Amino acid sequence: MSHFTPKVVTGNDLLLGDVIYLTETDSWSRDLLLAQLITDPDQAARKLAYAETQTHKIVGPYLADMQAAPQGPMPMHFREGFRTRGPSNYRHGKQEGLL
Repeated sequence: MSHFTPKVVTGNDLLLGDVIYLTETDSWSRDLLLAQLITDPDQAARKLAYAETQTHKIVGPYLADMQAAPQGPMPMHFREGFRTRGPSNYRHGKQEGLL
């Protein structure tokens, strides 16, 4: 049996384009630290299936590999870390406060 890497469900907000994450209460958050860290493959499949029904809220949902950290889920790959910082072309969304 293969090892399951913990995951979060993520995608982009349909209206704003921001990266969003599925929480334990099946709501959506722009904050990765509020995302539900899923450690069971069957639960991951169920949560992704739920996200795929949320076409009024999210586009492109998928499971992203994460690792557990004291403050919450942390990305395991550069791409996911990059996505947490927001758009890269100019300051808006999450980067707006950095001005």
